[in-house]
Amino acid sequence: MKKNEDIFKVFISGILLFVAFVFTKFLFPELPFFVKLLIYLPSYFVISYEVLFAALNTVYKKEFFDENVLMSIATIGALIMGYFAEAIFVMMFFAVGEIMEDIAENKSEKSIKSLIEICPEKARVIKEDGEIQKDAKDVLVGEILLVKAGERIPADGIIVEGETKIDNSALTGESMPVSAKSGAEVFSGTINLSATIKVEVTKTAEESSAAKIIELVKNATEKKTKTERFITKFARIYTPVVVSLAVIMAVVPSLFNGEWKNNLYSALAFLVVSCPCALVISVPLSFFGAVGCASKNGILVKGSDSLDKFAKLNNIVFDKTGTLTKGVFEVAAVHPQEADEENILKLAASVEKSSNHPIAKSIVSHYNGEEFYEALDVSEISGKGIIAKVKGKEVLIGNEKLMDEYGISYKECHRFGTTVHISLKGVYLGHIVISDTVKEGAKETVEAINSMKRPPVMLTGDGEETAKAVAEDLGINIYKYSLLPDDKVSEVENIIKDGKTTAFIGDGINDAPVLARADVGVAMGGLGSDAAIDAADVVIMNDDIRKIPLLIKIAEKSQRIARENIVFSIGIKVLVLLLSAFGLPYIMWLAAFADAGVLVLAVLNAIRTLKI
Repeated sequence: MKKNEDIFKVFISGILLFVAFVFTKFLFPELPFFVKLLIYLPSYFVISYEVLFAALNTVYKKEFFDENVLMSIATIGALIMGYFAEAIFVMMFFAVGEIMEDIAENKSEKSIKSLIEICPEKARVIKEDGEIQKDAKDVLVGEILLVKAGERIPADGIIVEGETKIDNSALTGESMPVSAKSGAEVFSGTINLSATIKVEVTKTAEESSAAKIIELVKNATEKKTKTERFITKFARIYTPVVVSLAVIMAVVPSLFNGEWKNNLYSALAFLVVSCPCALVISVPLSFFGAVGCASKNGILVKGSDSLDKFAKLNNIVFDKTGTLTKGVFEVAAVHPQEADEENILKLAASVEKSSNHPIAKSIVSHYNGEEFYEALDVSEISGKGIIAKVKGKEVLIGNEKLMDEYGISYKECHRFGTTVHISLKGVYLGHIVISDTVKEGAKETVEAINSMKRPPVMLTGDGEETAKAVAEDLGINIYKYSLLPDDKVSEVENIIKDGKTTAFIGDGINDAPVLARADVGVAMGGLGSDAAIDAADVVIMNDDIRKIPLLIKIAEKSQRIARENIVFSIGIKVLVLLLSAFGLPYIMWLAAFADAGVLVLAVLNAIRTLKI
């Protein structure tokens, strides 16, 4: 790894520097200048050869000025002046700064390999002479597919036989399964939950919904350009100015007084003072320290540029399912009618425990009792519910369709979620509400963001009623509903077009495109998909949404400390240069302070970001 190579390079250079220092300062202090230079050069070249080659490449491209050029000129000037150790230390500090920045930036690689997992490799195709298997990518439009319960649908199509529940969460983020029967449209990558169905293919694999999502991620990533490092931008102005002034200091006075040697010495001293070591190290370190602080709080930041963007946020856009809500089915309420809550749950759990349906599992999980009734003749009716017998009495558990079919009068529930009605021997007992519940801390997170004058926006694949209920509960005024992945990307792009720096917080494969497209994408790591995490710039590792306001504070403080270091470093150097212009004695001592001293102070200031 490049990072390990750089660490090894610093280590070797340090050993060579120590040997050279002992040899020239204590063993043979009277050695000629040229011999001492030769002794120090191995240490210098080990730590600086990449910078020197980069500087030569910059000059070759006729760009002439960047931080590599300035570092090269400044350290070579220090060597010529006899400040061997200082020249090497400057390059060492520069290398350490690069290592620190690489540690954060190396985590910013994005991958969409996990997206491919939503596309089944094989498909069952029904032919006149029976059923055959073929590669999903080779399925043709018009072919009939057989999809069993629990399997992913291989291609976009229309159900021509059967009735089932479809889990669209991988595609739309919809928190509840959707009923689908003959004539309903289904999409590749979604899961057939409850019954075998036959699907007529309407799109090839290349045109499928899953393929579009993968392409969206690619396109979104390409649109998102990487922010240039501050030092590079700064050096484009700072470097030519410093080099030009050094040339002027060496040449112009010499034309009048002929003291070329002294003037050249002053110009080289000027370059030593002007060395941007404090900036080169402290600015990246300010952000790196903030990255470390975030990591301690369960927040993975993949690059310092993400912190810079987070500090400048105008809008924060949230996905609903899995981000503001838990993204799992839970019993939200039990509303008894002719029985108490405990008996309703016991009866429902006894009948549902043999089912693999997510709603059934949530009811069984919620039931705390250890005893179950013996349920006999259990029969699942696709799209409606379950019929069974308990102690010889008929039990119906299901939706309104099941109740209507058997003439059971039921009570409607207007709470958002799925309502499961229960009847025993024709008597309506009550109902259970299954819904995706709001995450702990979501409300206080929204309140904190509102107080920071960054109005939150909620995007969801859920319907209007569910979206409105969640938004009102959390205090979110702006929300959009019934959105597919490309719709979410469009919504975020519209916000960005208004010149507003935007963060998107989400999870799930369906969020990967918009996570990549936003100025800064934040993935909820605990429940989020690998694709979302890879596409994001920031990952909340413990899935705690309350980390978002904390991250804003960390980003703002790291930016403030970086600015302090910039002003302090440049200010001290300008002051020393002005003093040197008036012939102040001990200029080299002041040059050393302006370089190494300012570096130490700036680094100490940068370390404050570790304890935000």
